[in-house]
Amino acid sequence: MTENYEHYITRNIQAVYRRRLIPPALYLIASALLWFLFPLPDILFPAEITSARELQTQYRESFGYVQATLTDLYFTGYTSVRFGRTNGYYYYTVLDGTCVLVLLSPITCEEGLPYIDTQHIRGRIVHQGDSFQALAASLAEDLSWTAQGLKSKVSPYILSEPDLNPILTLVLLILLALSGMYALISLILSMTYILFPVLSPPCRQLGRFGRPSLLLAQAEEELATLPQLATEDMFITEHYFIEIASFGIAIVPIREMIWIYKYSTLHKFFWYHFNISYTLYITLNKHVYIKCPKNIKSDIDGIIDYLAEANHNTLVGFSEENRLKVQELQGTSRLLERIVTLLKRRF
Repeated sequence: MTENYEHYITRNIQAVYRRRLIPPALYLIASALLWFLFPLPDILFPAEITSARELQTQYRESFGYVQATLTDLYFTGYTSVRFGRTNGYYYYTVLDGTCVLVLLSPITCEEGLPYIDTQHIRGRIVHQGDSFQALAASLAEDLSWTAQGLKSKVSPYILSEPDLNPILTLVLLILLALSGMYALISLILSMTYILFPVLSPPCRQLGRFGRPSLLLAQAEEELATLPQLATEDMFITEHYFIEIASFGIAIVPIREMIWIYKYSTLHKFFWYHFNISYTLYITLNKHVYIKCPKNIKSDIDGIIDYLAEANHNTLVGFSEENRLKVQELQGTSRLLERIVTLLKRRF
């Protein structure tokens, strides 16, 4: 038994955070692939174009997200309709001797200004499609030209502002950046806790009752030498209650406990009842709360009986009387309690 439980708490803390390394690491890898495989850099930093030839080059060599400063934009009189609403207005301008069609958003062109002197836009290059064919035919009719003749004078590439949604793009990039930062911080913290288990949350929580490194060493020694009660994942030593579970670790100084009780949860799917699990709740001094879920009744009952015997000052069982006693012991404000109760009722 001595060999099995040597540094058992430390080894399990490291094991828990090794498992927690996987999700943020996978997310960061997926984010990096998303960044390089999809046009996120092009959307964030679109290329600047100054000529009609660059429209073709950017369309063929990239995803076609560009920005440009255009002058002398004339309204064609035609609009683009999508899902029953006008999403753009067709303008034309001349770039290095070539006529280029530009689709401006309603906000940019103030819903169809006849002439725009200069305008900087960010958009996407769109190759001629059905909309271009219809527009060319209509413009040719207005100008008494043939559609083929008009197409020979107009670039087949349209610069479309509505095809680049800046607000949606910005929101997605912010979400990607924030989630990436969260994943990176989680990864760094997990690696830190693996290298220095005494800095992990279960050990830092011990800092409210003394020096964490000394208390951890004492709990390790007592568990390695003579645990007084042991279940599958819960242990009681002379001075500590210890839970070693796949989802986390709890190290509880028995002398600091003021209230323990169990809570049952019925697991069911529609009308079929699977089983009942029990959660052990432990309240300690200095507003420390421990929750040990997914246990069986016999283990919980044995743990509660033993802890109650080890610390006679511990209140046992959930009741309104015990709750008020704990509130009095911890000096909880009545006003704060009423606010919390009100919030629970509303949300």
